[in-house]
Amino acid sequence: MFSHPKWFILAIVVGLYLPVAIDATVLHIAVPTLSQELKASTSQLLWIIDIYPLLMTGLILVMGALGDKIGYRKLMLMGSLIFGIASVLAAFSPTANFLIFSRAILALGASMIMPATLACLRHTFMDEKERNFALGIWVMVGGAGAAFGPLVGGLLLEYFYWGSVFLINVPIIFAVTICILKYLPKQKPIHEKKLNIFDALILMTAILLVIYSLKSGLKEFDLQFIFLGFIGFLLGFLFVKRQIKSSQPLFDLKLFASKPVKYGFTISVVAMIALVGFELLISQKLQYVHQFSPLEAGLYILPFMIAVSVGGVISTPLLNKFGAKKVAVISLILSSVSMYFLSIVNFETEYLFAAFYMILLGLSILCAFLAATSAILSGAPIEQASSAGAIEGMSYELGTGLGVTIFGLMASFFYTKNVDFHHFFSADQLKIVESSIGETYQILSDLSPESANIIMKSANSAFVIAHSSVLIFSSLILFFLAIFIWVFWREISKNALSS
Repeated sequence: MFSHPKWFILAIVVGLYLPVAIDATVLHIAVPTLSQELKASTSQLLWIIDIYPLLMTGLILVMGALGDKIGYRKLMLMGSLIFGIASVLAAFSPTANFLIFSRAILALGASMIMPATLACLRHTFMDEKERNFALGIWVMVGGAGAAFGPLVGGLLLEYFYWGSVFLINVPIIFAVTICILKYLPKQKPIHEKKLNIFDALILMTAILLVIYSLKSGLKEFDLQFIFLGFIGFLLGFLFVKRQIKSSQPLFDLKLFASKPVKYGFTISVVAMIALVGFELLISQKLQYVHQFSPLEAGLYILPFMIAVSVGGVISTPLLNKFGAKKVAVISLILSSVSMYFLSIVNFETEYLFAAFYMILLGLSILCAFLAATSAILSGAPIEQASSAGAIEGMSYELGTGLGVTIFGLMASFFYTKNVDFHHFFSADQLKIVESSIGETYQILSDLSPESANIIMKSANSAFVIAHSSVLIFSSLILFFLAIFIWVFWREISKNALSS
């Protein structure tokens, strides 16, 4: 079976998708390094990480339509070229703002690659069980890439300069591009398919305005942030109205009439929020609180990375035997349990305990992703494979962007509530110093050893509380989602999603 050309096509697809997945999380471990090397503020650091998934959320829709129009092969080639060039630009960024710009160009290339790879699998694997296996590999590579991103980043930061985390993309992209040109079949273009770039701009503007207002408004109350958020919501409403009225919508909302698509999308978004938020916070906790190096922090969460990597192998037969409903519900419950126990574990003294629940989280969250992906692709007609792939990609990237934003804001909120530096700084300085543990650590070198030691202990204690609070919140969200999905899917048990 595996000697068939379609399995080689699968290898090409996952080879192209791997750097896209890694880039979603590779900078999580580099937050302290970027803060020092580029003198990046907390806001700039969040945008460096966040601009990639948030732009992809809007771009991936128009790229899904473009894939239906010109064929997934051409779209993969365009995406790989842009992604390769952007990787070089990011690697040699002289400032934090230039790195944000480079990450935006990376998002453009990645938004082409993701729906194209899924459309390729949908066209290549017509048998449902074979397609589930291929999707399992695809999801496993995506999950493993996102999971191993921090370790890859930590390893490179240990021996090379920070830009190397982007340069490793170049040889991979070059090799895969040659294989695409040589082995992937050409498709007939659908010339009548229209590209609604204007609507894509509306969606991206809406998302960015809402995220910007949340990030800024929760740190400092200001009516202008409320106004910008309101404008963002209005633009989002306008986008939905335009899609409903359009004869060829950018985002075919009719696909969401399919319950597998609708609830697969929801599961994927929530699961990704939990995954990315967990990685972002644990990377900072290990480096700031426990003083681990980037490589040591990456190695600490290695059990989690391995679990995500092998999860696809385990989840595929489970999905074929029990169906997406049971796999999704049980996976979400196990993820919830894992998050709760990771919120109370002492990472310094209870490593085996932490490792067990990181493994359980990795396996369960990956199974939830595969159930969601299978639901979305199976619930859409084959002629809309690229659009369905865009929806899956959008859910993944929206979850990534929201995970960074929501977990980052919550951690900042709980951190600020649990530190008190009034005896050391003026009122103006407190707004910056108390906003995050990264900002606090930046000023330690300017203080006396005694003051620095007191502030560092207070900062570490506050961040531990913030970390635990956010993980408990995440645990509750996953648990209630599992209950909701179980109740709803019972009503549609005859649907293909439950078969």
